Amino acid sequence: MRLSAASTMDTERMGSEDWAELQRNLEATIPVYDRINRFATFGQDKRWRKMVRSRLPIEGKILEVGCGPGTFAEMIPDRDLTCLDPIPAMLSVAEKRVNSQRETPAKFVEATAEEMPFEDASFDGVCSLFSFRDWYDKRAGLNEVKRVLKPGGKVVIVDPAKMNRVHGWLGYMWMRVWVGAYARYICKMSDHPWKWLTKTYVHFGTTKDYVKMLKECGFTDVKAKVVFPGMATIWSATKPNE
Repeated sequence: MRLSAASTMDTERMGSEDWAELQRNLEATIPVYDRINRFATFGQDKRWRKMVRSRLPIEGKILEVGCGPGTFAEMIPDRDLTCLDPIPAMLSVAEKRVNSQRETPAKFVEATAEEMPFEDASFDGVCSLFSFRDWYDKRAGLNEVKRVLKPGGKVVIVDPAKMNRVHGWLGYMWMRVWVGAYARYICKMSDHPWKWLTKTYVHFGTTKDYVKMLKECGFTDVKAKVVFPGMATIWSATKPNE
């Protein structure tokens, strides 16, 4: 686990102090998570989740890394699903929300992307929706994803888009000013937890940065698509057949 004790953050990883504070703020977003996401994306987040679902393998075991309160997990009630998240409160909310709609319960596991308690080649597909930028070590996490994927398995990631510096600045202003104002209103506080999602976006890399990282981690057939209206990127890649 490559994690500095210092308060640092860059395109690949963040320090332990920042990561711990981020987890506390993410937990605080649970009651308003879906509501603010819908507002921030003009309701497009549901369409993006459907796009992720369509890119996952049709059959086999699926792992969602960073399941949050279960927003995506409830969209795949017929899949053999395991949900992973480092925040116990997120898992508690997600498990009740998701398994109340399923005949066969999904599994919920407390762990980080960088240290998954699964055997090698356990899953046919892995996905991460709006949580990749919150991993404390993205490269280590992608290597773990590759380890737990079966040969030929697929990873699909969606997160806010940043095509270049100008696009990133516009995204930052959108999140800080427009979404921030709404978050202050919904949360009834000026120092609202959504500020941390703006902070992780600032240090998030570009679409091309993570195409390169996926390739460097040994994935093949790496693709990236910036989806309408330019707010999100969907990355997909395959673990080579061995």
